Amino acid sequence: MRALITGITGQDGSYLAEFLLTKGYEVYGTVRRSSTETFGRIEHIRNKITLLQADLLDQLSLINVIEKTKPDEIYNLAAQSFVPTSWNQPILTGEFDALGVTRILEAIRLVNTKIKFYQASSSEMFGKVRQVPQNEETPFYPRSPYGVAKVYGHFITINYRESYKINASSGILFNHESPRRGLEFVTRKITDGAARIKLGLTDKLAMGNLDAERDWGFAGDYVRAIWLMLQQDQPGTYVIATGKSHSVRDFVKIAFGYLDLDYNDYVITDQRFVRPAEVDHLLGDASLARKELGWEPQATFEGLVKMMVDADLERLRVQQK
Repeated sequence: MRALITGITGQDGSYLAEFLLTKGYEVYGTVRRSSTETFGRIEHIRNKITLLQADLLDQLSLINVIEKTKPDEIYNLAAQSFVPTSWNQPILTGEFDALGVTRILEAIRLVNTKIKFYQASSSEMFGKVRQVPQNEETPFYPRSPYGVAKVYGHFITINYRESYKINASSGILFNHESPRRGLEFVTRKITDGAARIKLGLTDKLAMGNLDAERDWGFAGDYVRAIWLMLQQDQPGTYVIATGKSHSVRDFVKIAFGYLDLDYNDYVITDQRFVRPAEVDHLLGDASLARKELGWEPQATFEGLVKMMVDADLERLRVQQK
């Protein structure tokens, strides 16, 4: 089997590439031309995968890379994925996360409609939630340019599935984290901040809304669900989540407590980090994925936080040497 992964250098892309290699796949990944290489997450598997230049903003590059690699499966994990940035760059976010999906689907339509396609949808599409927990039937009410763009990407995938009979599935993934999460994301900001305070590198951590609640899982578990979707006879839409909700405060408390620190002594609230429109309570119902895909998350919330703290401690200690 041959798989093409857009966004292979990101958190999910790196875990998915690792997973597909264990399944015996030939793995290809697209990378954008950049002035700085950002291959850190895939450095350990660079010699086992093939990287090719392509860009979601460039239709022809997508057609060329699909013709060259002849993939059985395409996983679209490339995106402008940081919600706060979508407020500052809403048009660019729309180009990548909405129209970028259309460009890939168009390339599949033009080159080979037998290719199976996965679209990375997002729990941010639920936004101002209409019901708790959220499942595949819950109406969307996005609260950020990122969420709005993802709704477009989600529905254009369904549209191509129904219009051109492309085997295109969407995974509505709730928040999933790991030691490979970018430092700009709140979870990694917390574990990196706690580790820095423990090592005496800083004495404060400025945060936004500590009461926002999310359904957090481990990215390594979630890429398994992504793969399972494309192994089904029929394409579909699946919510992938743990079904357990925790506040940002819970995350902070565990991270600092694991290092024998009282977060109250170090964490301050800064209005700069509060979103213009908050998403308060995301909680996913993944019962369809459990039933049809046989998928269950394995990592616990506490285990995930500790895994990330340990990785940041180790990284910072190496840097200090």
